[in-house]
Amino acid sequence: MQVDLFDFDLPESLIALRPVTPRDSARLLHVSGSAAFDDKSVADLPDLLNSGDALVVNVTKVIPARLSGIRHRAGGEGAQIEFTLTERLGPVDWRCFLKPAKRVKDGDVIDFNGVLADVSARKDGEAQLSFRVVADAMETTLSELGSMPLPPYIASKRAPDSRDNDDYQTLFATQDGAVAAPTAGLHFTPELVQRLKDKGVSLHEVTLHVGPGTFVPVKVDDTEAHQMHGEWGQVTPQTAAQLNQVHEDGGRIICVGTTSLRLLESATDEAGIVHPFEDVTDIFITPGYRFRAADMLLTNFHLPKSTLFMLISAFSGLDTMQAAYAHAIGAGYRFYSYGDACLLERQEI
Repeated sequence: MQVDLFDFDLPESLIALRPVTPRDSARLLHVSGSAAFDDKSVADLPDLLNSGDALVVNVTKVIPARLSGIRHRAGGEGAQIEFTLTERLGPVDWRCFLKPAKRVKDGDVIDFNGVLADVSARKDGEAQLSFRVVADAMETTLSELGSMPLPPYIASKRAPDSRDNDDYQTLFATQDGAVAAPTAGLHFTPELVQRLKDKGVSLHEVTLHVGPGTFVPVKVDDTEAHQMHGEWGQVTPQTAAQLNQVHEDGGRIICVGTTSLRLLESATDEAGIVHPFEDVTDIFITPGYRFRAADMLLTNFHLPKSTLFMLISAFSGLDTMQAAYAHAIGAGYRFYSYGDACLLERQEI
């Protein structure tokens, strides 16, 4: 499909730079059909679900993956370089993005406020970074030197601060490894979770360590030419069995976020049976995909021409989502990571 089909105009004023407080007071657009749009709030979620339904949440935790250091090179002057860690390769070794990349080469030493790291495997805008610390000190080093890797549409407008340490983590975050938050989960509060449980809605945990590919723009004209970045995920045998039982009992599976949905679809076979999964997934979902596990999707509002807007267009229909986004823009919904949410019904194909 042509990527331009997934474009839309968004006023910059609708890009949220901070979340609302409390989290579940964010607005919620319920999309139940091609022209059926209901303006709700996230706090209304228990009223929109049924006893026996199941929410699937991603328990990945964002690490303080953005660092700034001084490049040192024999015979050369220092230069300020920004790094975003993208993948852990070993106890003290990471793949990373560099900025500005052209000022870094193999063999350079980076000084992060007294902690040194060596650059190798430099290619394009990426490199390997090996910290000169003992393995047990890596987490402490990151917590002292790093900051939250806010998305470009926020980071270009303000610097990360101490508020983001809490704002950019979900209530469910327990497993270190993400460099971007599974943002649909940001809307949940302990009170909302309890109300959902009281309604008879069960919560089930999966892990997908969100990578930087979620922010990589689609640079091709046709979706078939786009290559997704792989991300590590896990669905435990217990969770798989529980979700299969939900469907057997007539309940619905509601994925909290596109990360949970992509992982669950990767773990589910053509017959709709969820299997245990522990691997890297690079599933790319576009219109025409037949969903195997997810019945509903709770998700934030996404960027134009992004793989995430393509995914929700596959889930609820491109025409429906274009109309829903036009409604949201007209109604002043807040967009992207710190913005509002929508609850989508699956369109049968």
